[in-house]
Amino acid sequence: MGVKIGIDVGGTFTDFLLFDGEGNTAIFKSPTTPDDPTEGVFAGLAEMAAEKGVTIAEFLKQVEVIVHGTTITTNAVLTGNGAKTGFITTKGFRDILNMRRGLKEDQYETKYAPPAPLVLRRFIQTVEERTDCEGRELTPLNRQDVQKVVEFFKQEKVEALGVSFLFSFFNPEHENKIGEILATELPNVYVSLSSEIIPQVRVYERNSTVALNAFVGPKLKSYLSSLKDRLESNGFQGVLLIMQSNGGVMSPEVAIRFAVNTLLSGPAGGPAAGISYANPHELKNLITVDMGGTSFDASLIMDQAPGITVEASIARHRVALPAIDIHTIGAGGGSIAWIDTGGILQVGPQSAGAQPGPVCYGRGGTKPTVTDADLILGYLEPGYFFGGRMGLNYEAASTAIAVEIAEPLQMDVVEAANGIYQVVNANMAAGLGVVSVSRGYDPRDFALVVAGGAGPIHAGMIARELEIPLIIIPKVSSVFCAAGMLMSDLRHDYVRTYAKPLAHADLKRLNEILAEMEEEAVSTLKREGIAEAQIVLKYSLDLRYEGQFNEVEVPFSINSGRDKVEEMQLAEITQAFDRRHDALYGYALPGVPSEIINLRLSALGITDKPAFKKTKFLGTDPSPAFKKYRSAYFDTAFREVPVYDGRLLGHGNMITGPAIIEETTTTIVVPPEYDLLCDTYDNYLMHPKGMALSGILEKLRRG
Repeated sequence: MGVKIGIDVGGTFTDFLLFDGEGNTAIFKSPTTPDDPTEGVFAGLAEMAAEKGVTIAEFLKQVEVIVHGTTITTNAVLTGNGAKTGFITTKGFRDILNMRRGLKEDQYETKYAPPAPLVLRRFIQTVEERTDCEGRELTPLNRQDVQKVVEFFKQEKVEALGVSFLFSFFNPEHENKIGEILATELPNVYVSLSSEIIPQVRVYERNSTVALNAFVGPKLKSYLSSLKDRLESNGFQGVLLIMQSNGGVMSPEVAIRFAVNTLLSGPAGGPAAGISYANPHELKNLITVDMGGTSFDASLIMDQAPGITVEASIARHRVALPAIDIHTIGAGGGSIAWIDTGGILQVGPQSAGAQPGPVCYGRGGTKPTVTDADLILGYLEPGYFFGGRMGLNYEAASTAIAVEIAEPLQMDVVEAANGIYQVVNANMAAGLGVVSVSRGYDPRDFALVVAGGAGPIHAGMIARELEIPLIIIPKVSSVFCAAGMLMSDLRHDYVRTYAKPLAHADLKRLNEILAEMEEEAVSTLKREGIAEAQIVLKYSLDLRYEGQFNEVEVPFSINSGRDKVEEMQLAEITQAFDRRHDALYGYALPGVPSEIINLRLSALGITDKPAFKKTKFLGTDPSPAFKKYRSAYFDTAFREVPVYDGRLLGHGNMITGPAIIEETTTTIVVPPEYDLLCDTYDNYLMHPKGMALSGILEKLRRG
């Protein structure tokens, strides 16, 4: 097995995890370069090559796979800096896209403004055409209308177009015709057809998803084309894969066509990594958290399966394609501390980002951040940040906290820094509550898998707040999502609307639709180089009780014969729906008729995963890794605590809190109430004192 590299372009740093053919790992980081992310990517690749003593071209020839998560599309939406986009829809339905659902997300805020539109109203054009809710043509596509629209967009020099006609998911003929015309008349314009991107019911969600795909498509196409060309010109002959929001990966060609699938691709690698690092301990129920420089991402995993949602939003625009259910808040190492109009200390969501970064970076930042507070509290070493390659300015951080926080609140700098630390911890604990308590899960029944450069500094206090009994901190915590990308399979999700009462479903037609989706899925995976033996297909239905608005996704198994679903299976599906509804909402209505809304297929192309390498037992004594004592703040006072070199800690070493462990790209704070053990892969297990680790593991395994 050759070299595999996971790359995660974050808001502050670009993370790299390298797996060699023998199972060894190496972590690399380079500052993210927002103006041209390829610069940050190649800076990291050049560092890898230099460490091996070869040129970047010689190094890339050894690389078998690169899996890449990108924030290109995310940033385009968040900043409103996407393509100049037009939209074409059915006459009479021009304003659906920008009216959205007509609901305010904050119903108690009377002046809550809608988000900035992706497509200005003047760029939303209509054509005469109509298909009914059974897919029958009522009004032919008006070619004169189409030509007027084409001429308008030619004059306006749009870069992208979204096309979404009413009921095109039942009959895509009109969209296909206009797609052919646009390909001829506007060959350089990026075109997204709803019947290709998301052929399912619910007109606003479909329009929004298609508009997003068009809005970000040209930028992603330009970036991936540039990245591929640069990699190939430097000798790369391996496979480049792109991380998706659904937790799978895809080829660059598919990513360019379905750009909307990359909107949440960065954090989507986290759950896969969490599952991989919990597997050696036979743990199936996890909460993964990733605290980087800008944001804090939390995801809940039940029975080794992360939650999937089709109701994700970005910048308040709906994305109706499947995505891993990740709750994100503005809480990272670069999150800015500030005082609101009521005199209350707040942290985030604003971030100092990569430029200028926290005040202590010395890059021109003036606003105090979480990293500045961590430095003042002694959790970070001024001379050993980023493995000693970057110094931190203690005096500058102290001055910024004094001026912006301590003096206005009439407290000293240490109290203010501790306040920042406590507030951001409370914010993150609340974020974990959203993915657990608010959904009916007790966080005490889960292990917490912690990631991100800043995550291990705060993990113990978050777990203490929620009484989580076990914290897993992977050795590669600081590049967690990059690691998860290497653990992911190719995945493509397909959906077709089939709105019928379950009891009266036309099984012949239902099986025809499933067969069509399967054929498309298998064909796509084979084009991406996946052998048929490595293809796994998973089927599900979106069901709801008659009269309900929201549906529940219910997985089902298929028969190996010609018909995938037979009459006898409908009763089994109904029972599974009742159980699923009860688990989600606390009640079920057995005997009440249910109806199908959508048929779904998830197609997986199983990839070869890097294998973790077991390490030699080093004994329980961590003293060979001891560096020095350092003054660090716990609860109400500074204490002299031991500091250990994480590079020298390994299998079997046990550490009693309070203590600090310095890895090259992260720092682990072991609070006074916790002990820590290095497992057989040199990852860290942290748990409350007085509780036997074996007992904790056994309890969590039982669920």
